[in-house]
Amino acid sequence: MITGPLQHTKISELVEQDYVRASVLYYFGIRFYEYPENTLEEACLACGLPVEQVVQELESPARPLDEKLPLVSYPIDLIIEYLRHAHFVFVKNKLPFISKLVESFTAHHPSYDAIAKDLKTLFPLFVEDFIHHIYEEEDTLFRYIQLLYKAHFGKGNPSKLFYMMERHSIQRFASEHEVHDDEMEGIRRITDNYTVTPETPLHVKVIYAELTHLEQSLQIHARIENEILFPKAMVLENNVKRSVLEKSKFN
Repeated sequence: MITGPLQHTKISELVEQDYVRASVLYYFGIRFYEYPENTLEEACLACGLPVEQVVQELESPARPLDEKLPLVSYPIDLIIEYLRHAHFVFVKNKLPFISKLVESFTAHHPSYDAIAKDLKTLFPLFVEDFIHHIYEEEDTLFRYIQLLYKAHFGKGNPSKLFYMMERHSIQRFASEHEVHDDEMEGIRRITDNYTVTPETPLHVKVIYAELTHLEQSLQIHARIENEILFPKAMVLENNVKRSVLEKSKFN
């Protein structure tokens, strides 16, 4: 049995100390706003969870999207796999948790009633648009780059590559991508840039903290694409086009 303080601490106090804990508890099936006055041990007992495992996860450091990886030195296929994994984390982890927070958001505070209403309207639209953007990016941009990468090594289907090269260009993808670089502007506006005060309800603090972390992750993701993926892909595309042109001279 763990004798540390976490298991004897109220859920509301645990989350107040570190808002990231709300997401950890959520994935164990403990919604912090449903057990605010229960200790962690009591909540785990109610949910049939081993308190030792939950404490261990709560004490583990968070693992955010890492912009310090030397991605610029990675081959482009590994960069795409890294970005695909980031998409998976957004779609399967971050967005469902925030969506649940927004859906269950009852401010019980006149200053936040309008914000709760606006978030419940705007955030699902943001999620829908963002997921559509992700899938479109994987189906077109990533697929095109992977075809170029194979062609660079003399592999792949030449007819499929020619078809894609006629329809797409990395420059156009890069230009269109800039439109999506500030997807959260509307949410930032209605939340007054996620501003909190000592009187802000805990539920609001957690939502704003998660929205802040999401925006930071999206900014890192966009920088990786704009500053690493697109420049590498443009060089790759030019090399493949040059190779195709040279081969055509001998036919």
